Amino acid sequence: MSFTGRGMELKLEGIHKTFGNKSVLRGVDLSLQPGEFVAVVGRSGCGKSTMLRLIAGLDSPSSGNISLNGQYYTQKKINPAIRVMFQDSRLLPWQKVLANVELGLLGANSKAYAKNTALQVLNQVGLGDRAHEWPAVLSGGQRQRVSLARALASKPSVLLLDEPLGALDALTRIEMQQLLERLWQEQEFTALLITHDVEEAVLLADRVVLIEAGEVALDINISLPRPRDRADVKFIRIVEKILHRVMAKPESVPEEEQEKQEESSAEHAYSFSSATV
Repeated sequence: MSFTGRGMELKLEGIHKTFGNKSVLRGVDLSLQPGEFVAVVGRSGCGKSTMLRLIAGLDSPSSGNISLNGQYYTQKKINPAIRVMFQDSRLLPWQKVLANVELGLLGANSKAYAKNTALQVLNQVGLGDRAHEWPAVLSGGQRQRVSLARALASKPSVLLLDEPLGALDALTRIEMQQLLERLWQEQEFTALLITHDVEEAVLLADRVVLIEAGEVALDINISLPRPRDRADVKFIRIVEKILHRVMAKPESVPEEEQEKQEESSAEHAYSFSSATV
């Protein structure tokens, strides 16, 4: 498969991350082609979310390099070409839906441009008619649609997805998976999805990467045609293959508590600015 469009090449080279004497990432090498959709799976505490935060610029690696289209960046600095969608919507409850989406366009040339663009992306996620509602009256799935609209408003080259569908009910999750796949195909950004759901990974991704004890343990190309059928025998076999590999070596996760503490610290420091990521 060839990739075109606005997506950028994302590359991680020899990434290490330690918290005190705990090593969370151990020499991770990973490359995403422009417009490629890659899903990362693994047990809790394996380093998935830590890796995403490093790419997003919420933290810096202890060693190694991260690059976009060959340009390296390793400092703790938000890259304007990258946006993040988190598991919780992180909407500002005192701002209406439209204003929340406009937060993804801070620094836009004009208020009119920001408003028109925000309305456009709300229409793309099916919520144009809820633009002037308060977040509190929306369902969980609708709030995540607003979060997705905010992330896409600035037309990012790379979209990072940190288990954004994990808290949704089964039917809403399927709808959001279909929406995410459609927007990715239309807009051709590079996507990196962190998920515990192996079936979701196989459903959406061009490649599924398994992180185990801070290292890349498996990298599988998913060559099934889209849209994918969960009942297809080949689909089921790929899911079973990955699950078998995940479950084959139950790992101790001594770094899990340290990782959670670091994540909590990063999220606290980033609680407001995440609205524009």
